[in-house]
Amino acid sequence: MLFTDRTDAGQRLAEALRHLEGEEPVVLGLPRGGVPVAFQVARALKAPLDVIVVRKLGVPYQRELGFGAIGEGGVRVISDDIVRRGRLDQSDVDSVEKAEEAELVRQAHRFRAGRPRLHLEGRTAIVVDDGIATGATAAAACQVVRAQGATRVVLAVPVAPPDAADRLRSKADEFVCLSTPFGFAAVGEWYQDFSQTPDDEVVSLLARAAQGEGAAADGAPLADAGGGSDVVEEVAIDAAGVRLTGDLNLPAGAKAIVMFAHGSGSSRHSPRNRLVATALNRAGLGTLLFDLLTPAEEANRANVFDIETLAERLTDATDWLRGRADVPIGYFGASTGAAAALRAAASPSADIGAVVSRGGRPDLAGPLLAGVRAPTLLIVGGNDPLVLDLNREAEAALRCETQLEIIPGATHLFEEHGALDQVADLARDWFVGHLVG
Repeated sequence: MLFTDRTDAGQRLAEALRHLEGEEPVVLGLPRGGVPVAFQVARALKAPLDVIVVRKLGVPYQRELGFGAIGEGGVRVISDDIVRRGRLDQSDVDSVEKAEEAELVRQAHRFRAGRPRLHLEGRTAIVVDDGIATGATAAAACQVVRAQGATRVVLAVPVAPPDAADRLRSKADEFVCLSTPFGFAAVGEWYQDFSQTPDDEVVSLLARAAQGEGAAADGAPLADAGGGSDVVEEVAIDAAGVRLTGDLNLPAGAKAIVMFAHGSGSSRHSPRNRLVATALNRAGLGTLLFDLLTPAEEANRANVFDIETLAERLTDATDWLRGRADVPIGYFGASTGAAAALRAAASPSADIGAVVSRGGRPDLAGPLLAGVRAPTLLIVGGNDPLVLDLNREAEAALRCETQLEIIPGATHLFEEHGALDQVADLARDWFVGHLVG
């Protein structure tokens, strides 16, 4: 069996777990790669999603040999037999546990963005990973989940080697695995796309699940943005003769909506955009993340730099949104999407309340920059010298209220620790100040 990516694997795994839907389970993804798979399972089963943070306790002189594991809530699972055979004294155990506990706390706080973990007492817990190599971490996770109070533990993975699968059947009440191929060498060989899952994607997926994930029928009207309940739905937008798919999130009482314009077609799946959108939602702003290009169009790199087409689609999508929510609208643009946002905002009839560019190419909007009236914030990494120079030139060309913010030490994708959080804070404050305040 070959999976396209973790999303595909999660959707297939969800079908094999349908019999558990009536048990109202909690789905727990092992970070990092297990969370995208678990997200699809939780979505299909309409179950809450959380991350299960487990740290293996390794023998100091042989780290791959685990003598136990720790989990949140003070859970400790220790193998007295390995401690004895490894001739570990209490100081050795305490030293390893202290170091791993610090990392456990850091990871849990980072992934959940401050939300409390879901309690498992009396629940069925489905532990999900993207695949099994040795199974040591998955086995430890099952032990931790049981110690946290789960009455039934189900371990579910897309693929595992036969020997590890046999060992794991005794670690959970139920073991679900879609494929146990012979000649197994690595999990990644069973995926077409097994690229690394960044922390930001884990954060984004958990936030989406916490807010609720819904789907609306094509053409279904949106709820009033000033209403009394949150709206989270997938929408279809006809723009410039092309059908665009988007994710709309309207917190209850939202006073404004920010539309995300991305340089490629993957705006709504971008973990960086998702993180920023989550910060805006928490501030009471609505967000619309949608794909400006179809997957086929994105395959042609030239389309990413077709600013005129991207701007035309963004304008049509804006008109579509105005017909369904009568609130101020702002643009958040990334890469070439920033140029599309500024070009669209320069239209005399645009009426855009504010624009934020993240690592963008506003210079590609050319002479139209002078026509932008919306207050514009340009955010650039301090270690992104070429883009920084281009943004300084754009700042000089803009005639509206403009501000250039430089994130020290950040590169083009703001992957450095805390850099993207700074982007989210700056964008939130700019939009709240100019769209709401």
